[in-house]
Amino acid sequence: MTDNLKTVAPIEEFDWDAYAKGDVYSKENKEKLTESYDNTLSKINDKEVVTGTVTSMNKREVVVNIGYKSDGVVSMNEFRYNPELKVGDEVEVYIESQEDKKGQLILSHKKARASRSWDRVNAALENNEVIKGYIKCRTKGGMIVDVFGIEAFLPGSQIDVKPIRDYDIFVDKTMEFKVVKINPEFKNVVVSHKALIEEELEQQKKEIISKLEKGQVLEGVVKNVTSYGVFVDLGGVDGLIHITDLSWGRIQHPDEVVRLDDKINVVILDFDDDKKRIALGLKQLTPHPWDAMDDSLKVGDIVKGKVVVIADYGAFVEVAAGVEGLIHVSEMSWTQHLHSAQDFMKVGDEVEAVILTLDREERKMSLGVKQLKPDPWDNIEEKYPVGSTHTATVRNFTNFGAFVEIEEGVEGLIHISDLSWTKKIKHPSEVTEIGAPIKVQVLEIDKENRRLSLGHKQLEENPWDVFETIFTAGSVHEGTILEFVDKGAVIALPYGVEGFATPKHLVKEDGSQAQVDEKLEFKVIEFNKDAKRIIVSHSRIHEDAQGGGSDESRKGKRSGKKENQSSTMAIPVMEKTTLGDIEELAALKEKLDNQKVAAFKKEAKAKANKEEEAKVAEAEVKDEPKIATEAEETVENKTEETKSEE
Repeated sequence: MTDNLKTVAPIEEFDWDAYAKGDVYSKENKEKLTESYDNTLSKINDKEVVTGTVTSMNKREVVVNIGYKSDGVVSMNEFRYNPELKVGDEVEVYIESQEDKKGQLILSHKKARASRSWDRVNAALENNEVIKGYIKCRTKGGMIVDVFGIEAFLPGSQIDVKPIRDYDIFVDKTMEFKVVKINPEFKNVVVSHKALIEEELEQQKKEIISKLEKGQVLEGVVKNVTSYGVFVDLGGVDGLIHITDLSWGRIQHPDEVVRLDDKINVVILDFDDDKKRIALGLKQLTPHPWDAMDDSLKVGDIVKGKVVVIADYGAFVEVAAGVEGLIHVSEMSWTQHLHSAQDFMKVGDEVEAVILTLDREERKMSLGVKQLKPDPWDNIEEKYPVGSTHTATVRNFTNFGAFVEIEEGVEGLIHISDLSWTKKIKHPSEVTEIGAPIKVQVLEIDKENRRLSLGHKQLEENPWDVFETIFTAGSVHEGTILEFVDKGAVIALPYGVEGFATPKHLVKEDGSQAQVDEKLEFKVIEFNKDAKRIIVSHSRIHEDAQGGGSDESRKGKRSGKKENQSSTMAIPVMEKTTLGDIEELAALKEKLDNQKVAAFKKEAKAKANKEEEAKVAEAEVKDEPKIATEAEETVENKTEETKSEE
């Protein structure tokens, strides 16, 4: 022991005073020890990003060792984007403060990510990298996604290849995305999840398209329904079923057949060279209704159906699903008056019809409704014989007459010349109007062409038969000058009749010319019943009074040529209203009718005895001048009474 101590060399310059005070380290040693200790710790600065290691974690916090004298604590919320975080993982953190009031190291993973996020986001866009993001919330038009600590926008159209109806189901989910757009100026980032799905679908699409063939049957999902058709997803490839290929029958909208998200089998009808447009069919998977139609159905059979389409020219009736027939408007009613199909039926009506034509090869059928009723023209001659009187309805006007309908399917024409005996009609609207009732008499029947010739004036006796006995040549009547025309003047005579006088026959006794509205005496110098013309003269009256002689002697003195010229002078026909409501004329007509009845009775008796027939005939010849004289006397008496009353 003593020997060992002898070998220990004494420490030079040992500070015994420091040792006495308990300080065993020298100043230099202390500096060395301090330096050595400092080298074991990381040198960190505030506001910088460093890499640390997760040492422990719970539901609320993550403890990170960055090699500093104390560990830092980071909120678990900052690691929501990375649910797979575990102890031992290296993470980047941002040093907010080396020590707080409690001496705790303050770190932030979110800020560390934000400081590096733009570099990583730009790198992800350039490298087409798939990144993960946490969907924080919903916003207008899409979602807000946390990507590397940056709030990126996920448009609703970029969530999935299918339309999204409920956005809320994606909130709080971590999904993979691709960066599709960056705006550095406004710090905006747009991401897409649909792009990832489309890449997968593109591979499937190429595989499906390479195997497409016409007539191939595939299963698909209804992706979209429009007014013109249905889009079907065939597993990454979309095809269109046009509305006409959905059903053999007529439909108004595709949703009558399919619904959104329905799984259906479809057949490939056609596709373009690039196979980008695929035409699909649904009805082609079922037999055509015309092929399944009853073979016993034939022309003349009565069928029932529903009106599915209507147009001006007719209506299409569906007699079975996919089997339609056309009812032309001419086959809806026996009437010949033109109508529109809408006047007889409307869409949705249930109707009965007769099959008129049936072409199974062309798949065409024509139907008729009017055939269910009897044709009124079959017994037209018995129902509406010539001379019969009926009440009709005015349907249409033309310049030459009026078309009227006696009953449905029975129409006829009243010629303009058969509307009135006395009035010159320029247009049928002067007498009646469309839709108004009018009495007619059947004049002629053309059954083959389904035409009736009707008359209205024939319901009254021809007043010119009576005028013939009143306005005899040489008779004098009071008249009023109505107007002057090219070759003379129109004279208003009794009973509403008009006559005509040339200028030379309008010279008064004092040599002056008669004027309009002047009332004078006129002598009948010509009466033409067929032409409905009466020529009168005022000059003849005072010429006869001055001894000008009778008409016969005057005619003898005139040259035949001159007389012929005056007789052939073009005189306009003047007509006026009917005389049915004039009491005097009615009485005269009644008297003439009675005379005709008496004459007919005499003829009946004459048939029994030839000798008596001859005697009766002679008596009638003798009596005719008396009858005419009596009629003239009656008219003259009425005229004198009228004058006396005036």
